[in-house]
Amino acid sequence: MPPLYKVIPAKGKEQYLYDDKALEQYRKTHKGSFTLQRYKGLGEMDAQQLWETTLNPETRIMQRVEIEDARIASGITQMLMGTEVPPRKAFIYEHAQDALLDV
Repeated sequence: MPPLYKVIPAKGKEQYLYDDKALEQYRKTHKGSFTLQRYKGLGEMDAQQLWETTLNPETRIMQRVEIEDARIASGITQMLMGTEVPPRKAFIYEHAQDALLDV
């Protein structure tokens, strides 16, 4: 599981954060200035960062994915990318409040 953020404090060691909760906690406990880098995908990392965060067997975080998760994702993807507009529109109306927007 790749990190969502990398924080680089003005003083101290840089750190990778894997979710918004970790970022919120970091902001509460670190009062100095820091630079925040947001990762939207693995393609935004250089080879060294990818190794440190995602590929190194000693430090990587594995997340279990069940077959049922893949079935649900496949069905939703087909519906959202398909040619049938009414089901897509209904899905968006039903789940719009659940969306986590990064605006």
